[in-house]
Amino acid sequence: MSCLMVERCGAISFESPDQNSLCVRMLGDGRVRGPTGVLSERRGSFPFIDFRLLNTTAHSGEIGTKKKVKRLLSFQRYFHASRLLRGIIPQTSLHLLDEDYLGQAAHMLSKVGTWNFDIFLFDRLTNGNSLVTLLCHLFNSHGLIHHFQLDMVKLYRFLVMVQEDYHSQNPYHNAVHAADVTQAMHCYLKEPKLSRYLTPLDIFLGLMAAAAHDVDHPGVNQPFLIKTKHHLASLYQNVSVLENHHWRSTVGMLRESGLLSHLPTETTQDIEQQLGSLILATDISRQNEFLGHFKSHLDSNDLSLEDAEHRHFMLQIALKCADICNPCRVWEMSKQWSERVCEEFYRQGDLESKFDLEVSPLCNQQIDTIPGIQIGFMTYIVEPLFEEWSRFTDNSALSEVMMSHLRKNKARWRHLRHKQHHREEDSSSLSLNEGVEGGGP
Repeated sequence: MSCLMVERCGAISFESPDQNSLCVRMLGDGRVRGPTGVLSERRGSFPFIDFRLLNTTAHSGEIGTKKKVKRLLSFQRYFHASRLLRGIIPQTSLHLLDEDYLGQAAHMLSKVGTWNFDIFLFDRLTNGNSLVTLLCHLFNSHGLIHHFQLDMVKLYRFLVMVQEDYHSQNPYHNAVHAADVTQAMHCYLKEPKLSRYLTPLDIFLGLMAAAAHDVDHPGVNQPFLIKTKHHLASLYQNVSVLENHHWRSTVGMLRESGLLSHLPTETTQDIEQQLGSLILATDISRQNEFLGHFKSHLDSNDLSLEDAEHRHFMLQIALKCADICNPCRVWEMSKQWSERVCEEFYRQGDLESKFDLEVSPLCNQQIDTIPGIQIGFMTYIVEPLFEEWSRFTDNSALSEVMMSHLRKNKARWRHLRHKQHHREEDSSSLSLNEGVEGGGP
């Protein structure tokens, strides 16, 4: 392997590969350029935004920036720690609880291709390891481990890196979201219109991109990074800032884990570049660009899935669908995702208010309601894309189910918005009457 070059506020390099490796480990914000020439960001290189830098004069209080990875205790340790149950259940029987839950998780995996798969339940059953467990299963069931001769230890190490680099304190952009998108991607890869043409490499890329598409997400959006002059915004010149970071972080983890080190250099280079193309397609600001191309292909009926370039385009569309498919899930799951994403928006809005920044659209808790945000999201983003996806799949059974959920969920949000407006009107009337009775105007 050629000598690595480490960049950190300038060019720093050593002749010895050992010295370079040591330097990469020591520099918290180091970026590594490997033999393929793709700039990669070391795992965990930008874990958090230090909000103290935003307003050092007006606010003296510190905001904690240390990464806290929370994992559910296993049932054995949970019961052992419980003062209420300590001594009641014999220690030997505690293993049965874990085995029972692992058995339920395994049963769920047998139905991983169904659209009503409950990723929240699966995450609880796997002790907070839904992404690792899901990917190991899918890589095995699709025959990717055998086809690419992957080392299971390296694969597991890589998947753990990815899962741990999602921030568990993010209400929405966390490892459970990544697992949910991966499960949706698996369903889309099974669509008859697409599946018959997919190669093992296509499936590998689709699942990998889905799993890592939001890795190391800071819980704030691109405009926030730009207006706070964050170094990632400068690094990527304000273009697809987060998506570039997700991609380069993934490349860094692939190289650190050595998962693809046994493959020819040109193969790994191609995989890294195609992963980048897929992850960059999830930039919501490019929605109209991809939707326009998709419509054009369908109108012209010129999609040839024997062509690798056209298959890659459909993988991009499938990943975009998987990334925003929450409104197409059953109401119980869709509602929970809606509340989570809005909570993340509101947290950003609170930060912006605290540091005297202009509050971003959809982030003002006093003005932007969850029903209003979701109705707009469904109308302008989700429906146009999934209508074209349904057209592509010839209204497959899965597409019909998704569109049915989408229509019902939108109707429920409209009903909730209507009730919300009535409550506000009643509250205003009550306040006005109280004012009149109290001698007010």
